[in-house]
Amino acid sequence: MLQLIEINFAFAKAVTLKNISLEIEQGTHVAVIGESGCGKSTLLDITYGLLQAKSGQVLWDNEELLGADHHLVPGHAMMKYVPQEFDLMPFTTVFENVGEHLSIQIDDRSERISRLLDVVDMSGFKDRKVKTLSGGQKQRVAIAKALAQEPKILLLDEPFSHIDNFRKNALRRKLFAYLTDNNISCLVATHDRDDVLSFCHKTLILQQGEIIDFRMTKDVYGKPLNAYTASLFDEVNLIPLEWLDVSEDLVLYPHQLVIARNGFEVQVKQSFFQGTDYLILASKNQKEVFFKSKKLIPKGELVVLNVQ
Repeated sequence: MLQLIEINFAFAKAVTLKNISLEIEQGTHVAVIGESGCGKSTLLDITYGLLQAKSGQVLWDNEELLGADHHLVPGHAMMKYVPQEFDLMPFTTVFENVGEHLSIQIDDRSERISRLLDVVDMSGFKDRKVKTLSGGQKQRVAIAKALAQEPKILLLDEPFSHIDNFRKNALRRKLFAYLTDNNISCLVATHDRDDVLSFCHKTLILQQGEIIDFRMTKDVYGKPLNAYTASLFDEVNLIPLEWLDVSEDLVLYPHQLVIARNGFEVQVKQSFFQGTDYLILASKNQKEVFFKSKKLIPKGELVVLNVQ
């Protein structure tokens, strides 16, 4: 189990992380999300030992992991980190990169490398020099290389940011299935809701260096604590209580509002085709409202909305 206890960190005088505490049980996948600059990458750097926390502790199975001030070479044996800058050898092959730290005396060395190349869909490139690969291909090789040493926990910083959309979904499925099958924990910093909703058991929300929520992913998404949290997953509506005669203001996603006979009236401003439906931008009293519609709604049309 990984534990962070009251971690604090600052670059110069700018406070980056404040009193960060969390526990990750073995085999659990945790997403870290938040706006740019909220401290996601810094949290991973401190956990891995690239940065030294100003105060607090990082523990693995109740044993303290000392930070960058105590090690010439960062990192810990049970932990592997794939940052946004890939640590690869450009003039050697994909196969050689993945097996760089594996002893040639391991009986199943070649099989292990081949299995990991299949997980990241790079089997057809095993003999290619890394310098000839695209950014997305290098990212996939870096993930396979991190897994080669069979870590107990994998740290990922925007792990699919360079990968084409058509390949991304299949890669996510294969990677997280591999992590689950091998009981590998994962801490992934991301801005992509698709990394979070389908594949991470729990979600941690950072805002200005502080944890504002840390729950099961379905609860963080389904019952957001505030508009900031909801906005990390989708467009968000802040519906004043008086519009629907309810006891408190509502935080709603577009799909939670539907055209109805009773409710509040809005005027359509724009319609955005999204494949299976339209995202409609409307307004009431100069306040923007987003909702979904199966058909295009002309600009200027008045419609009545209510909660689904």
